[in-house]
Amino acid sequence: MYGSFIISELKKWLRDSMMRFMVFYPLLFGFIGRFLLPWIAGASGFSIDPYADLIVVMLALLTPQLYGALAGFSILEDRDDHVLSSIKVTPLSIHQFLSFRLVTVFILSLAACTFVIWFSDIGEIPVINILAISFLASLAAPVTGLLINAFSQNKIEGFAVMKGLGTIIAFPIIALFFMDARELFFSFAPGFWPAKAISSIIRGEGLLLMTYNQYYFIGLVYVLILNIAVYRLFLSRTQE
Repeated sequence: MYGSFIISELKKWLRDSMMRFMVFYPLLFGFIGRFLLPWIAGASGFSIDPYADLIVVMLALLTPQLYGALAGFSILEDRDDHVLSSIKVTPLSIHQFLSFRLVTVFILSLAACTFVIWFSDIGEIPVINILAISFLASLAAPVTGLLINAFSQNKIEGFAVMKGLGTIIAFPIIALFFMDARELFFSFAPGFWPAKAISSIIRGEGLLLMTYNQYYFIGLVYVLILNIAVYRLFLSRTQE
């Protein structure tokens, strides 16, 4: 039962034209970071080194947002087709069904985010930190997908919610310009924590309010709790 479900789900994702298109997003972002931005900087005489953390953060945080939106609309499509209601009469639970979707989008986001940061090669971030930061940043992908569904009933509403959620990316970016307690005003955004972890590596320890480990592990606990809270919110709003 579960094996056939996983196979059918994989086939569905592979047939999805948007999913096939999403394969090229990491390549595009990586190309921008590795070639386009250095070329622009060289042609204009503008140094990107002072803004290395800002560039990496923008490239890294966009990736989970895009994959989270993809998962959100995939679940919305299932709701339109009454798939979630049909699952209730099968041995497969709604939790198992959603878990597969959310874990899949997390893994895709993790792979894409890791590639983008590594291939961009900006800021000389060690590979172990790239993997860790990509893991933390990608935990925002399920949050995005679930929030889209928690506050919308169809794809039109989903697009509106997605645009609203897209503005949240601005808060971690703004937070990079603060290195004192004022940065915590932006800490509600999931991307704040990986953004500050990236900045602490590139700028060096001692310049920011907290250390890399503090940003990372506080952020990890926070985003995990946020995933649980948003998952429960999604269930409560879609099963009313």
